[in-house]
Amino acid sequence: MPGRKPTKPARAGGRSNASKSLRRSGRNAHKPVARTKPADRKGQQTIGGYLIQRLQDYGVSDVFGIPGDFVLQFYGMLTESPIRVVGTTREDCAGYAADGYARVHGLGAVCVTYCVGGLSLCNSIAGAYAEKSPIIVISGAPGVEERRSDPLLHHRVRDFNTQREVFEKLTVATALLDDPLTAFREIDRCFEAAVRFKRPVFLELPRDRVRTPALFPHKPSIDKPRSEREALREALEEASDAINSAKQPVIIAGVEIHRFGLQDQVIKLAEKHGIPICATLLGKSVVSEKHPLYLGVYEGAMGREDVRLFVENSDCVILLGAFMTDINLGIFTANLDPTKCVYATSEKLRIRHHHFHDVLLHDFIRGLGKADLHPSKCSLPRHRDEEDGPFVLRPEAKVTVRQLFRRINEMLDETMVVVADVGDSLFASADLTIHQHTDFISPAYYTSMGFAIPAAIGAQVANRDRRPIVIVGDGAFQMTCLELSTAVKLGFNPIVLVLNNKGYTTERFLQEGPFNDIPNWDYHRLPDLLGGGWGFEVRTEGELDQALKAALNNEDNFSLLNIHLEPNDISPALARLAKRLSKKL
Repeated sequence: MPGRKPTKPARAGGRSNASKSLRRSGRNAHKPVARTKPADRKGQQTIGGYLIQRLQDYGVSDVFGIPGDFVLQFYGMLTESPIRVVGTTREDCAGYAADGYARVHGLGAVCVTYCVGGLSLCNSIAGAYAEKSPIIVISGAPGVEERRSDPLLHHRVRDFNTQREVFEKLTVATALLDDPLTAFREIDRCFEAAVRFKRPVFLELPRDRVRTPALFPHKPSIDKPRSEREALREALEEASDAINSAKQPVIIAGVEIHRFGLQDQVIKLAEKHGIPICATLLGKSVVSEKHPLYLGVYEGAMGREDVRLFVENSDCVILLGAFMTDINLGIFTANLDPTKCVYATSEKLRIRHHHFHDVLLHDFIRGLGKADLHPSKCSLPRHRDEEDGPFVLRPEAKVTVRQLFRRINEMLDETMVVVADVGDSLFASADLTIHQHTDFISPAYYTSMGFAIPAAIGAQVANRDRRPIVIVGDGAFQMTCLELSTAVKLGFNPIVLVLNNKGYTTERFLQEGPFNDIPNWDYHRLPDLLGGGWGFEVRTEGELDQALKAALNNEDNFSLLNIHLEPNDISPALARLAKRLSKKL
């Protein structure tokens, strides 16, 4: 098995104690901290200084991005602050990294220049919006004074408002920080919206307003939303009646349980009443998958048959923070009866066919935890480990998708976070067993290829103690693989598994054609180009086993496995879907 041990890359420089003190757990990182009046180094409260202070107040210790002339002055202020600026190779990768950071840490941030930087972020920020990942997007812009005569400044598209108008469609709140009378309140408003709705927000900062002082001293005010008391009471009464009359209740926990830090409350609810728990694909690892009440991922025909039957035979399905997208529903092969569902998210609450308004998700879950519930106890399906038996290595056999993921599952532990790209990398990963909650990251709704590598960088920036296991198809890898140079720069050690079948597996599954074929790269030689990391070429199960053991021992830099697979080899999850769809068609 070819491989090479490179010279160890230098680790990133040390962090100041002030910077370290700002890092908090992902569940609480979004909660603002009361601080003294923010000021720049001259003691004045300025727009740029206040923006940096608010990032720190909300626990953001790192900002991703690429500098440019319209944002250089603000970059200078960032480097003078305790916040670390993490440079990436591309703006869209900076967005993916900020997304990965937000999913682990609670809130992320990205900073780029005007238009050529901001518009390059659009795809990654659109994905964060779709999947409810809160990111503060900061863009530089031409100065207010230099716009007076409507000049044709570089990077401009159509007019000076074009970039902000684009981001109005991709974020939950936007603001142009051009007026010192309103800029400070606008910053507060956008931060509050990001935390309240768990979606990106956009702030555009003209370069001649970065050090503009406040006209009056400004103190942040935070208005906490409240549930409408009577609506909450009636919703809890109706939900309690539905649960208490059920013979086989089940909880489906979704991505919002991650985003709002409600894992412990959902687990306590399930444990108190012995209610089994499933996750959606987007919400996978919402609880530890070693928990005795955990059944698995419910995803229609793509999921395990025992899980599908248990959920669809349930007479009370309690959907908490779950968005039932076509991917979560196994391309609409799921069969959930609305008359048997309690459906609660941050945006809506429906019990059977009754809709309740102005009820906050955390209030509803907390209320269920305190309610007088006494549902029937039911037996759980047999765990899949009992079905599959122990993994048995066949050293000379060619690697298959099934055996690859069984081997990955064998090595996972509580120190790792799995980052899966889209396609069969994602579908196959649904059957992995994740040990800790919030240790599985994927774009399982927006499904943007190229997400995994930069998102893994962001996840490790957010928590250096979690080692990313990155599962990515060769097509997605070709899009953003050079972001591994950032891993070399920072001394990070992700283990990257490239599923190399010379094309787009999921598209082949849908419609075969030469357009699904891609060039075959020597992926394992990428460390030679980047000047760091270890590369391995893998064709057999024996080589896979040796490479994974070597990668686990390589704690100083990244490891990349070029795993050759047959073009038409698919995961059990995709095979299950194909079988079910063939019956329907």
